[in-house]
Amino acid sequence: MDVQQLFKILKKEAECPLCLETVKNPKTLPCLHSFCLECLDKLANFARKQLQTSIKCPVCQTSFPIPDTDTFANLPSSFHLNRLVDVLALEDSRVKSKKCNACDENNPATSYCFVCQSFMCESCFLYHQRFKATRGHRTALIDKLQAQDVQELIERPVICSQQYHDDQPLEFYCEDCKVLICLKCSIVSHNRHLMTDTRKAAREQKIQVTEAVAKLKAEILLYENEIKKQTELKNKNITDIMNAEKKMTDTVEEWIGHLREHEKKMKQKFHEIYEAEQKQHETRLENLELITTQMKSCVERGQGVLERNISTEILQTNRTILQRCDELINARKLDRYKSPYLNYLVKKKFDIIDQIIVTKTDSSMCLAEFDDSEIGRESNGVVVTRDSEGLQCYQLDDQIKVDILTAEGDHLKTEVKDSKDGKYTVTYTPQCVGQHSFEILVNGQPLTGSPCFVQVNHQSICF
Repeated sequence: MDVQQLFKILKKEAECPLCLETVKNPKTLPCLHSFCLECLDKLANFARKQLQTSIKCPVCQTSFPIPDTDTFANLPSSFHLNRLVDVLALEDSRVKSKKCNACDENNPATSYCFVCQSFMCESCFLYHQRFKATRGHRTALIDKLQAQDVQELIERPVICSQQYHDDQPLEFYCEDCKVLICLKCSIVSHNRHLMTDTRKAAREQKIQVTEAVAKLKAEILLYENEIKKQTELKNKNITDIMNAEKKMTDTVEEWIGHLREHEKKMKQKFHEIYEAEQKQHETRLENLELITTQMKSCVERGQGVLERNISTEILQTNRTILQRCDELINARKLDRYKSPYLNYLVKKKFDIIDQIIVTKTDSSMCLAEFDDSEIGRESNGVVVTRDSEGLQCYQLDDQIKVDILTAEGDHLKTEVKDSKDGKYTVTYTPQCVGQHSFEILVNGQPLTGSPCFVQVNHQSICF
Protein backbone atom coordinates (compact mmCIF):
# COMPACT_ATOMS: atom_id res chain seq x y z
CA MET A 1 0.00 0.00 0.00
CA ASP A 2 1.24 3.52 -0.83
CA VAL A 3 2.29 5.45 2.27
CA GLN A 4 0.03 8.39 1.39
CA GLN A 5 -2.92 6.05 1.07
CA LEU A 6 -2.05 4.52 4.45
CA PHE A 7 -1.87 7.96 6.08
CA LYS A 8 -5.27 8.77 4.55
CA ILE A 9 -6.75 5.61 6.11
CA LEU A 10 -5.13 6.36 9.47
CA LYS A 11 -6.43 9.93 9.43
CA LYS A 12 -9.96 8.66 8.87
CA GLU A 13 -9.55 6.14 11.69
CA ALA A 14 -8.24 8.87 14.01
CA GLU A 15 -11.08 11.26 13.17
CA CYS A 16 -13.26 12.49 16.03
CA PRO A 17 -16.93 11.72 15.16
CA LEU A 18 -17.96 15.08 16.65
CA CYS A 19 -15.55 17.66 15.22
CA LEU A 20 -14.43 15.49 12.25
CA GLU A 21 -10.83 16.52 12.93
CA THR A 22 -7.93 14.35 14.02
CA VAL A 23 -8.76 13.52 17.61
CA LYS A 24 -7.02 15.55 20.34
CA ASN A 25 -6.56 14.07 23.81
CA PRO A 26 -8.77 11.10 22.89
CA LYS A 27 -11.05 9.77 25.62
CA THR A 28 -12.98 6.51 25.34
CA LEU A 29 -16.55 6.14 26.59
CA PRO A 30 -17.61 2.78 28.14
CA CYS A 31 -19.31 1.96 24.81
CA LEU A 32 -15.75 1.89 23.29
CA HIS A 33 -16.20 4.99 21.08
CA SER A 34 -13.53 7.68 21.38
CA PHE A 35 -13.74 11.46 21.03
CA CYS A 36 -11.71 14.58 21.75
CA LEU A 37 -11.93 15.43 25.45
CA GLU A 38 -12.89 18.99 24.52
CA CYS A 39 -15.71 17.74 22.26
CA LEU A 40 -17.11 15.51 25.01
CA ASP A 41 -17.00 18.35 27.52
CA LYS A 42 -18.79 20.68 25.08
CA LEU A 43 -21.46 18.04 24.61
CA ALA A 44 -21.84 17.74 28.39
CA ASN A 45 -22.09 21.51 28.84
CA PHE A 46 -24.80 21.70 26.19
CA ALA A 47 -26.72 18.89 27.88
CA ARG A 48 -26.43 20.64 31.25
CA LYS A 49 -27.96 23.77 29.73
CA GLN A 50 -30.88 21.61 28.60
CA LEU A 51 -31.27 20.45 32.24
CA GLN A 52 -30.09 16.97 31.32
CA THR A 53 -27.91 14.81 33.56
CA SER A 54 -26.58 12.50 30.86
CA ILE A 55 -25.30 12.52 27.30
CA LYS A 56 -25.75 10.04 24.48
CA CYS A 57 -22.83 8.68 22.54
CA PRO A 58 -23.09 10.39 19.12
CA VAL A 59 -22.21 7.10 17.41
CA CYS A 60 -24.33 4.41 19.14
CA GLN A 61 -26.73 6.52 21.25
CA THR A 62 -25.81 4.79 24.53
CA SER A 63 -26.52 7.09 27.51
CA PHE A 64 -23.85 8.01 30.07
CA PRO A 65 -24.16 10.23 33.18
CA ILE A 66 -22.32 13.55 33.12
CA PRO A 67 -19.58 13.58 35.79
CA ASP A 68 -20.06 15.93 38.75
CA THR A 69 -16.92 17.75 37.62
CA ASP A 70 -18.55 18.41 34.22
CA THR A 71 -15.52 16.97 32.47
CA PHE A 72 -14.74 13.54 31.09
CA ALA A 73 -11.02 13.93 31.81
CA ASN A 74 -11.06 10.81 34.02
CA LEU A 75 -12.13 8.57 31.16
CA PRO A 76 -9.40 6.24 29.87
CA SER A 77 -7.29 7.49 27.00
CA SER A 78 -7.33 5.44 23.83
CA PHE A 79 -3.97 3.73 23.43
CA HIS A 80 -4.57 3.07 19.75
CA LEU A 81 -5.71 6.61 18.91
CA ASN A 82 -2.85 8.17 20.88
CA ARG A 83 -0.42 6.06 18.87
CA LEU A 84 -2.13 7.02 15.59
CA VAL A 85 -2.03 10.73 16.45
CA ASP A 86 1.63 10.34 17.36
CA VAL A 87 2.44 8.74 14.00
CA LEU A 88 0.23 11.08 11.95
CA ALA A 89 2.13 14.04 13.37
CA LEU A 90 5.24 12.75 11.56
CA GLU A 91 3.57 13.46 8.21
CA ASP A 92 2.95 17.12 8.99
CA SER A 93 6.14 18.99 8.22
CA ARG A 94 4.81 22.00 10.14
CA VAL A 95 4.72 19.98 13.37
CA LYS A 96 7.97 19.05 15.06
CA SER A 97 6.39 16.64 17.48
CA LYS A 98 9.32 14.33 18.06
CA LYS A 99 12.53 15.20 19.86
CA CYS A 100 15.81 13.32 19.67
CA ASN A 101 16.00 10.42 22.13
CA ALA A 102 19.76 9.95 21.70
CA CYS A 103 21.10 13.27 23.00
CA ASP A 104 20.23 15.99 25.49
CA GLU A 105 20.12 18.82 22.94
CA ASN A 106 16.32 18.56 22.56
CA ASN A 107 16.74 18.80 18.79
CA PRO A 108 13.85 17.82 16.51
CA ALA A 109 14.06 14.23 15.30
CA THR A 110 14.73 13.65 11.61
CA SER A 111 15.08 9.84 11.58
CA TYR A 112 14.14 6.67 13.44
CA CYS A 113 16.10 3.48 14.17
CA PHE A 114 13.89 0.39 14.20
CA VAL A 115 16.55 -1.63 16.07
CA CYS A 116 17.26 0.89 18.80
CA GLN A 117 13.59 1.98 18.70
CA SER A 118 14.74 5.56 19.03
CA PHE A 119 14.13 8.87 17.26
CA MET A 120 17.32 10.75 16.35
CA CYS A 121 18.26 14.26 15.31
CA GLU A 122 20.45 14.83 12.25
CA SER A 123 23.73 14.86 14.22
CA CYS A 124 22.93 11.70 16.16
CA PHE A 125 21.84 9.98 12.96
CA LEU A 126 25.22 10.70 11.32
CA TYR A 127 27.02 9.35 14.41
CA HIS A 128 24.69 6.33 14.42
CA GLN A 129 25.68 5.60 10.82
CA ARG A 130 29.41 5.91 11.56
CA PHE A 131 29.44 3.85 14.77
CA LYS A 132 30.40 0.26 13.98
CA ALA A 133 27.90 -1.33 16.37
CA THR A 134 24.91 0.53 14.88
CA ARG A 135 25.77 1.26 11.25
CA GLY A 136 23.94 -1.89 10.11
CA HIS A 137 20.70 -0.99 11.91
CA ARG A 138 17.56 -0.42 9.88
CA THR A 139 16.78 3.29 9.90
CA ALA A 140 14.43 5.61 8.02
CA LEU A 141 14.18 9.36 7.51
CA ILE A 142 10.94 10.73 8.91
CA ASP A 143 10.12 12.63 5.72
CA LYS A 144 10.68 9.49 3.63
CA LEU A 145 8.76 6.89 5.62
CA GLN A 146 7.26 3.96 3.74
CA ALA A 147 4.02 2.16 4.53
CA GLN A 148 5.84 -0.66 6.33
CA ASP A 149 7.79 1.88 8.40
CA VAL A 150 4.58 3.59 9.49
CA GLN A 151 3.00 0.27 10.47
CA GLU A 152 6.07 -0.66 12.58
CA LEU A 153 6.01 2.74 14.26
CA ILE A 154 2.38 2.13 15.24
CA GLU A 155 3.29 -1.26 16.71
CA ARG A 156 6.54 -0.22 18.43
CA PRO A 157 6.89 -1.00 22.14
CA VAL A 158 5.44 1.44 24.66
CA ILE A 159 7.97 3.22 26.85
CA CYS A 160 7.40 3.68 30.59
CA SER A 161 6.16 7.15 31.54
CA GLN A 162 7.69 7.10 35.05
CA GLN A 163 10.50 9.57 35.74
CA TYR A 164 13.96 8.19 34.96
CA HIS A 165 12.37 5.18 33.20
CA ASP A 166 12.13 6.81 29.76
CA ASP A 167 14.43 4.18 28.23
CA GLN A 168 12.46 1.23 29.57
CA PRO A 169 9.73 -0.54 27.57
CA LEU A 170 6.63 -1.84 29.37
CA GLU A 171 7.59 -5.51 29.29
CA PHE A 172 5.70 -6.78 32.35
CA TYR A 173 2.15 -6.88 33.65
CA CYS A 174 1.57 -6.65 37.41
CA GLU A 175 -1.21 -9.12 38.22
CA ASP A 176 -1.72 -7.52 41.65
CA CYS A 177 -2.07 -3.93 40.43
CA LYS A 178 -3.44 -4.76 36.96
CA VAL A 179 -1.03 -2.32 35.26
CA LEU A 180 1.80 -2.46 32.73
CA ILE A 181 5.25 -1.89 34.18
CA CYS A 182 8.87 -1.81 33.06
CA LEU A 183 11.83 -3.64 34.58
CA LYS A 184 12.71 -0.72 36.86
CA CYS A 185 9.10 -0.45 38.05
CA SER A 186 9.13 -4.15 38.93
CA ILE A 187 12.07 -3.55 41.25
CA VAL A 188 11.17 -0.15 42.69
CA SER A 189 7.37 -0.07 42.93
CA HIS A 190 6.12 -3.63 42.47
CA ASN A 191 8.63 -5.68 44.41
CA ARG A 192 7.22 -9.10 45.41
CA HIS A 193 4.14 -8.57 43.29
CA LEU A 194 3.01 -11.29 40.90
CA MET A 195 4.27 -10.28 37.47
CA THR A 196 3.73 -11.76 34.01
CA ASP A 197 5.37 -11.15 30.69
CA THR A 198 3.30 -8.63 28.72
CA ARG A 199 2.80 -10.96 25.77
CA LYS A 200 1.80 -13.90 27.97
CA ALA A 201 -0.70 -11.78 29.92
CA ALA A 202 -2.07 -10.39 26.68
CA ARG A 203 -2.51 -13.90 25.25
CA GLU A 204 -4.55 -14.94 28.28
CA GLN A 205 -6.74 -11.85 28.20
CA LYS A 206 -7.05 -12.08 24.43
CA ILE A 207 -8.83 -15.41 24.96
CA GLN A 208 -11.34 -13.68 27.25
CA VAL A 209 -11.92 -10.90 24.72
CA THR A 210 -12.29 -13.44 21.92
CA GLU A 211 -14.90 -15.40 23.89
CA ALA A 212 -16.80 -12.23 24.80
CA VAL A 213 -16.83 -11.04 21.18
CA ALA A 214 -17.97 -14.49 20.02
CA LYS A 215 -20.88 -14.40 22.49
CA LEU A 216 -21.81 -10.93 21.27
CA LYS A 217 -21.71 -12.13 17.66
CA ALA A 218 -24.14 -14.90 18.60
CA GLU A 219 -26.34 -12.33 20.29
CA ILE A 220 -26.28 -10.21 17.13
CA LEU A 221 -27.60 -13.17 15.17
CA LEU A 222 -30.51 -13.44 17.63
CA TYR A 223 -31.31 -9.75 17.27
CA GLU A 224 -31.04 -9.87 13.49
CA ASN A 225 -33.42 -12.83 13.50
CA GLU A 226 -35.76 -10.85 15.75
CA ILE A 227 -35.57 -7.92 13.31
CA LYS A 228 -36.44 -10.30 10.48
CA LYS A 229 -39.46 -11.67 12.37
CA GLN A 230 -40.60 -8.19 13.38
CA THR A 231 -40.30 -7.07 9.76
CA GLU A 232 -42.34 -10.06 8.62
CA LEU A 233 -45.04 -9.17 11.16
CA LYS A 234 -44.93 -5.59 9.95
CA ASN A 235 -45.33 -6.65 6.31
CA LYS A 236 -48.12 -9.05 7.21
CA ASN A 237 -49.88 -6.28 9.08
CA ILE A 238 -49.63 -4.05 6.02
CA THR A 239 -51.06 -6.85 3.86
CA ASP A 240 -53.93 -7.44 6.29
CA ILE A 241 -54.76 -3.76 6.39
CA MET A 242 -54.54 -3.39 2.61
CA ASN A 243 -56.69 -6.50 2.05
CA ALA A 244 -59.29 -5.28 4.50
CA GLU A 245 -59.21 -1.86 2.87
CA LYS A 246 -59.71 -3.43 -0.56
CA LYS A 247 -62.67 -5.41 0.73
CA MET A 248 -64.13 -2.22 2.09
CA THR A 249 -63.48 -0.37 -1.17
CA ASP A 250 -65.07 -3.14 -3.24
CA THR A 251 -68.11 -3.02 -0.99
CA VAL A 252 -68.40 0.75 -1.14
CA GLU A 253 -67.95 0.71 -4.94
CA GLU A 254 -71.25 -1.14 -5.20
CA TRP A 255 -72.90 2.07 -4.09
CA ILE A 256 -72.77 5.33 -5.97
CA GLY A 257 -73.17 9.04 -5.31
CA HIS A 258 -73.38 9.88 -1.64
CA LEU A 259 -71.71 6.60 -0.65
CA ARG A 260 -68.36 7.99 -1.89
CA GLU A 261 -68.21 10.17 1.20
CA HIS A 262 -68.65 7.04 3.28
CA GLU A 263 -65.67 5.47 1.52
CA LYS A 264 -63.56 8.53 2.28
CA LYS A 265 -64.36 8.30 6.00
CA MET A 266 -63.54 4.61 6.14
CA LYS A 267 -60.19 5.14 4.40
CA GLN A 268 -59.30 7.77 6.94
CA LYS A 269 -59.91 5.27 9.72
CA PHE A 270 -57.75 2.71 7.99
CA HIS A 271 -55.03 5.30 7.59
CA GLU A 272 -55.13 6.12 11.29
CA ILE A 273 -54.90 2.43 12.18
CA TYR A 274 -52.07 2.00 9.68
CA GLU A 275 -50.13 4.92 11.15
CA ALA A 276 -50.67 3.76 14.71
CA GLU A 277 -49.66 0.17 13.96
CA GLN A 278 -46.62 1.12 11.88
CA LYS A 279 -45.47 3.44 14.63
CA GLN A 280 -45.52 0.48 17.03
CA HIS A 281 -43.55 -1.66 14.58
CA GLU A 282 -41.06 1.11 13.78
CA THR A 283 -40.46 1.73 17.46
CA ARG A 284 -39.64 -1.96 18.03
CA LEU A 285 -37.44 -2.07 14.91
CA GLU A 286 -35.60 1.13 15.83
CA ASN A 287 -34.87 -0.23 19.32
CA LEU A 288 -33.74 -3.60 17.93
CA GLU A 289 -31.58 -1.96 15.27
CA LEU A 290 -30.12 0.44 17.82
CA ILE A 291 -29.08 -2.40 20.15
CA THR A 292 -27.78 -4.41 17.16
CA THR A 293 -25.77 -1.39 16.00
CA GLN A 294 -24.33 -0.99 19.48
CA MET A 295 -23.33 -4.67 19.58
CA LYS A 296 -21.82 -4.55 16.08
CA SER A 297 -19.93 -1.44 17.01
CA CYS A 298 -18.59 -3.17 20.13
CA VAL A 299 -17.60 -6.20 18.06
CA GLU A 300 -15.87 -3.94 15.55
CA ARG A 301 -13.90 -2.25 18.33
CA GLY A 302 -13.05 -5.56 19.96
CA GLN A 303 -12.01 -7.14 16.67
CA GLY A 304 -9.88 -4.10 15.91
CA VAL A 305 -8.01 -4.67 19.16
CA LEU A 306 -7.68 -8.39 18.41
CA GLU A 307 -6.52 -7.87 14.82
CA ARG A 308 -3.94 -5.30 15.79
CA ASN A 309 -2.81 -7.79 18.46
CA ILE A 310 -0.83 -5.21 20.39
CA SER A 311 -0.31 -6.52 23.88
CA THR A 312 -0.39 -3.10 25.49
CA GLU A 313 -3.67 -2.19 23.86
CA ILE A 314 -5.25 -5.55 24.73
CA LEU A 315 -4.31 -5.15 28.36
CA GLN A 316 -5.49 -1.55 28.52
CA THR A 317 -8.85 -2.20 26.86
CA ASN A 318 -9.62 -5.73 28.13
CA ARG A 319 -11.72 -4.73 31.14
CA THR A 320 -13.70 -2.11 29.20
CA ILE A 321 -14.42 -4.52 26.34
CA LEU A 322 -15.53 -7.30 28.70
CA GLN A 323 -17.75 -4.93 30.65
CA ARG A 324 -19.31 -3.56 27.48
CA CYS A 325 -19.92 -7.05 26.06
CA ASP A 326 -21.57 -8.20 29.31
CA GLU A 327 -23.67 -5.04 29.44
CA LEU A 328 -24.97 -5.56 25.91
CA ILE A 329 -25.53 -9.31 26.32
CA ASN A 330 -27.43 -8.86 29.59
CA ALA A 331 -29.54 -5.97 28.31
CA ARG A 332 -33.28 -6.42 28.71
CA LYS A 333 -34.80 -8.11 25.65
CA LEU A 334 -37.59 -6.20 24.02
CA ASP A 335 -41.06 -7.67 23.70
CA ARG A 336 -42.08 -8.34 20.13
CA TYR A 337 -45.06 -6.28 19.07
CA LYS A 338 -47.79 -8.24 17.30
CA SER A 339 -50.42 -6.22 15.51
CA PRO A 340 -54.07 -6.95 16.21
CA TYR A 341 -55.95 -8.67 13.41
CA LEU A 342 -57.98 -6.30 11.30
CA ASN A 343 -61.01 -6.96 9.15
CA TYR A 344 -63.70 -4.97 7.45
CA LEU A 345 -67.15 -6.19 8.42
CA VAL A 346 -70.25 -5.13 6.57
CA LYS A 347 -73.90 -6.16 6.83
CA LYS A 348 -75.61 -5.56 3.52
CA LYS A 349 -78.91 -3.86 4.19
CA PHE A 350 -80.51 -0.75 2.80
CA ASP A 351 -78.65 1.28 5.41
CA ILE A 352 -74.91 0.83 5.63
CA ILE A 353 -73.99 -1.03 8.81
CA ASP A 354 -70.25 -1.65 8.85
CA GLN A 355 -67.31 -1.29 11.16
CA ILE A 356 -63.58 -1.73 11.28
CA ILE A 357 -62.69 -4.54 13.65
CA VAL A 358 -59.25 -4.46 15.30
CA THR A 359 -58.80 -7.70 17.21
CA LYS A 360 -56.25 -10.24 18.40
CA THR A 361 -58.54 -13.09 17.29
CA ASP A 362 -57.20 -15.14 14.37
CA SER A 363 -60.11 -16.68 12.49
CA SER A 364 -57.87 -19.36 10.99
CA MET A 365 -57.08 -20.64 14.51
CA CYS A 366 -60.65 -20.66 15.88
CA LEU A 367 -62.52 -23.92 16.57
CA ALA A 368 -66.14 -25.10 16.30
CA GLU A 369 -67.67 -28.28 17.76
CA PHE A 370 -71.11 -29.58 16.73
CA ASP A 371 -72.33 -33.13 17.39
CA ASP A 372 -75.00 -35.07 15.52
CA SER A 373 -78.49 -34.17 16.78
CA GLU A 374 -82.11 -35.33 16.66
CA ILE A 375 -85.13 -33.77 15.03
CA GLY A 376 -87.23 -31.56 17.33
CA ARG A 377 -84.66 -31.63 20.16
CA GLU A 378 -82.78 -28.48 21.21
CA SER A 379 -79.08 -28.90 20.44
CA ASN A 380 -75.97 -26.98 21.35
CA GLY A 381 -72.59 -26.42 19.76
CA VAL A 382 -69.64 -24.22 20.69
CA VAL A 383 -67.35 -21.81 18.84
CA VAL A 384 -63.99 -21.00 20.52
CA THR A 385 -62.05 -17.89 19.47
CA ARG A 386 -58.25 -18.11 19.62
CA ASP A 387 -55.29 -15.86 18.85
CA SER A 388 -52.44 -16.47 16.38
CA GLU A 389 -50.65 -18.73 18.88
CA GLY A 390 -53.70 -20.94 19.35
CA LEU A 391 -54.57 -19.60 22.81
CA GLN A 392 -58.18 -19.00 23.72
CA CYS A 393 -58.89 -15.26 23.76
CA TYR A 394 -61.84 -12.92 24.11
CA GLN A 395 -62.32 -9.65 22.24
CA LEU A 396 -65.40 -7.53 22.85
CA ASP A 397 -65.73 -6.46 19.20
CA ASP A 398 -65.57 -9.99 17.75
CA GLN A 399 -68.53 -10.87 15.52
CA ILE A 400 -69.61 -14.54 15.49
CA LYS A 401 -72.12 -15.65 12.88
CA VAL A 402 -73.45 -19.22 12.44
CA ASP A 403 -75.65 -19.96 9.44
CA ILE A 404 -77.26 -23.44 9.42
CA LEU A 405 -78.71 -24.67 6.15
CA THR A 406 -81.07 -27.68 6.36
CA ALA A 407 -81.06 -30.66 4.03
CA GLU A 408 -84.04 -29.05 2.28
CA GLY A 409 -82.16 -25.78 1.73
CA ASP A 410 -83.86 -23.69 4.40
CA HIS A 411 -82.08 -21.46 6.93
CA LEU A 412 -82.45 -22.72 10.50
CA LYS A 413 -82.94 -20.25 13.32
CA THR A 414 -79.91 -20.06 15.63
CA GLU A 415 -79.03 -18.26 18.83
CA VAL A 416 -75.42 -17.38 19.74
CA LYS A 417 -74.68 -16.74 23.43
CA ASP A 418 -71.45 -14.93 24.38
CA SER A 419 -69.81 -16.39 27.51
CA LYS A 420 -67.34 -13.44 27.67
CA ASP A 421 -64.36 -15.80 27.80
CA GLY A 422 -63.83 -16.68 24.15
CA LYS A 423 -66.53 -19.36 24.06
CA TYR A 424 -69.81 -18.86 22.19
CA THR A 425 -72.67 -21.34 22.66
CA VAL A 426 -74.78 -21.93 19.55
CA THR A 427 -78.35 -23.16 20.21
CA TYR A 428 -80.64 -24.53 17.49
CA THR A 429 -83.57 -26.98 17.10
CA PRO A 430 -83.58 -29.11 13.93
CA GLN A 431 -86.97 -29.50 12.22
CA CYS A 432 -86.08 -32.13 9.64
CA VAL A 433 -83.75 -35.07 9.28
CA GLY A 434 -80.76 -35.21 7.00
CA GLN A 435 -77.38 -33.56 6.64
CA HIS A 436 -77.23 -29.92 7.76
CA SER A 437 -74.57 -27.46 6.59
CA PHE A 438 -72.95 -25.22 9.22
CA GLU A 439 -71.16 -22.08 7.97
CA ILE A 440 -69.27 -20.32 10.78
CA LEU A 441 -67.85 -16.82 10.28
CA VAL A 442 -65.63 -15.01 12.77
CA ASN A 443 -65.35 -11.32 11.94
CA GLY A 444 -66.54 -12.07 8.44
CA GLN A 445 -63.89 -14.75 7.84
CA PRO A 446 -64.80 -18.45 7.56
CA LEU A 447 -63.26 -20.86 10.06
CA THR A 448 -60.90 -23.48 8.73
CA GLY A 449 -63.08 -26.38 7.54
CA SER A 450 -66.22 -24.25 7.24
CA PRO A 451 -68.80 -25.15 6.15
CA CYS A 452 -68.99 -28.35 8.20
CA PHE A 453 -71.80 -30.93 8.14
CA VAL A 454 -73.94 -32.37 10.95
CA GLN A 455 -76.35 -35.31 10.64
CA VAL A 456 -79.85 -34.85 12.11
CA ASN A 457 -81.63 -38.11 12.94
CA HIS A 458 -85.09 -39.14 14.10
CA GLN A 459 -85.71 -38.93 17.83
CA SER A 460 -84.88 -42.03 19.80
CA ILE A 461 -87.91 -43.75 21.35
CA CYS A 462 -87.45 -45.06 24.86
CA PHE A 463 -89.61 -47.96 26.20
